[in-house]
Amino acid sequence: MTHARARFEPAPPGVLTKTIAVPLRKVLMQIQVNTDHNIHGGERLATYVTNDLENGLSRFSGWLTRVEVHLSDDGNGKPEDKKCVIEARPGGKQPVAVTHHATTVDDAYAGAAHKLAKVLESQYDRAHDHKGSDSIRHMPAPEDPDQVGVIKPQG
Repeated sequence: MTHARARFEPAPPGVLTKTIAVPLRKVLMQIQVNTDHNIHGGERLATYVTNDLENGLSRFSGWLTRVEVHLSDDGNGKPEDKKCVIEARPGGKQPVAVTHHATTVDDAYAGAAHKLAKVLESQYDRAHDHKGSDSIRHMPAPEDPDQVGVIKPQG
């Protein structure tokens, strides 16, 4: 099977050209996965975590600039010695960090990812008024405070 190669000719003099950068993925946040020497999984684990976070946090992709995942094994022999810390950095806001301990790396990651999603959902909703209405503090005061909440008959 042969592939045809496209030839790109330079634009003639006097013709303006424009270069457009097209993202290959719709999620534009940077995701970094770190493990300690006790955690095994390598590239497969990092790929799984990255894909899962890209899909799970896609709603926040324009808001989050970076997400760091730290997986570790305390190695102390206790039942819940696997730990996952996820730190997300919303643009213009303080970083948000969550931690979850579990008996397996998968459970530690899943618990931390779930916690992070709940925290980000709350912060995002507060930062982006999804109802589109003003708060009560910005509404004009009623003319007669005794008539607040009273429905007047039409007629």
